Amino acid sequence: MQAAVKECKVLIATTSEASVRTYLTNNGVDLTNVRFLNANTNSIWIRDYAANTVYSNDVGERALVDWIYNRPRPLDNTLPTSHAAYAGVQLYVTDTSPNDLVNTGGNFMSDGMGNAFASKLILDENKAGNSYNVSAKTEAQVDKILKDYMGINSYRKMTVLPYDEIHHIDMHMKLLDEETILVSQYPEGIADGPQIKQNIDYIKNTFKTPFGNDYDIKWIPAPASTTGAYPNTGGAYRTYTNAVIINKTILVPTYRPEVDEPALNLYKQLMPGYTVVGIDVDNAGEDLISLSGAIHCITHTIGVADPLWITHSKLKNATSFTVPIEAQIKHNSGIFTAKVFWRESGDIGFQETSMTNSGDNKWVANLSLPSTSKQIDYYIWAQANSGKSIARPIVAPDGFWTFDVSALSVDELAFKNIEGPFPNPAENKVQFNLKNISGDINISIHNVIGHKLSEQKINSTNGIISLDLNPKWSGVLLISFEGKFGKVTKKLIKKSDLN
Repeated sequence: MQAAVKECKVLIATTSEASVRTYLTNNGVDLTNVRFLNANTNSIWIRDYAANTVYSNDVGERALVDWIYNRPRPLDNTLPTSHAAYAGVQLYVTDTSPNDLVNTGGNFMSDGMGNAFASKLILDENKAGNSYNVSAKTEAQVDKILKDYMGINSYRKMTVLPYDEIHHIDMHMKLLDEETILVSQYPEGIADGPQIKQNIDYIKNTFKTPFGNDYDIKWIPAPASTTGAYPNTGGAYRTYTNAVIINKTILVPTYRPEVDEPALNLYKQLMPGYTVVGIDVDNAGEDLISLSGAIHCITHTIGVADPLWITHSKLKNATSFTVPIEAQIKHNSGIFTAKVFWRESGDIGFQETSMTNSGDNKWVANLSLPSTSKQIDYYIWAQANSGKSIARPIVAPDGFWTFDVSALSVDELAFKNIEGPFPNPAENKVQFNLKNISGDINISIHNVIGHKLSEQKINSTNGIISLDLNPKWSGVLLISFEGKFGKVTKKLIKKSDLN
């Protein structure tokens, strides 16, 4: 609570508001962002039974979707009704055949772009002969319900794990963004390690990210108990993936300092700019993890009422000094302006380049990079006509994306940034366009048998340069540019102007 109220409003379901207020206040929690929902529940596992936020047209009308809870806990199952009434939003419930779907939030993970992940528990609990007395459904019918109610176009289901008794994927994996999956890793051959690896291989080999790329899989070791026990030898299902991201803060379950520190450091490395907060779920008398759940299981996120939506396939490598940046940007009021902020890694301040709307909510910009660039940090920022603004990643400028420029040879990059010759063939003069080329440049002209015909030094500030051609020269000439960028040679055909 102390971490969450710094990021957003927090809604607590309780019938004992006064006692909860007293408890939080006595423990130093600022109640400014705390709200209370007067509703009874049977359990703390609100991730599983709370409703999920959806939008029409990505940023349009907000609504809630409620599945049939897969536990005999009637108060939990009806909590979404109270939440929807409190928020004043439409609630869609999958409780009527043929859409009477049993599902649980811990076994649902979506990227917000029409793709979702689950274990095959979703199929088992809705098949013929199920114990919930709901209509029997094929996988195709389950998929259709998720598409109709949740907008899921690709529903990826993995084999259930032998030692995870609840079969909720949030116990062993987490989407960090649309293209990065953090996965719990057991020692070779231990517990659910082999099946997890098979499941992740299936995802990698079968599906692409929303941007058509391969998934970036990151592994984080799952700790044993103090006696060395894992789930296959009686240990609790201790992992670091059962975490929750609340805007710019990540709450991560922790167990004991000697195993926690590397895990928390990995989160900080993978999510630069985020505040990473460890929450002990394994201390004496409060060992939440022994109940087969952790931080993600006892929290649920609620979508904002007026989202400003930016989606972008983050760059990893540049192919030239002119780098195109593309993003889809949407808001109900329309987009007033969008920018890319960028810098050479290590610099203090960011430069900014305006983006232009190329239609269909697509915004583009071209970054003109210095020829000496090695790595570039960048983020995207947009402001809606309503005045609302947001950046991606959300933690910018403290956090940002970085792409590599040094993967290309300096000569190759320079070649692309020395345009010309114009015209070619030429008679008396020839021009070149120096883009992102600066500093002292030695220019020499040779014929094809290696004789140097001329040489000069210029100081380029980018732009068009003209070279005079001797009337006596003819045939193929090699014009070389040499500077701190390396050496680039261009070929010119010189037309003789002598009769």
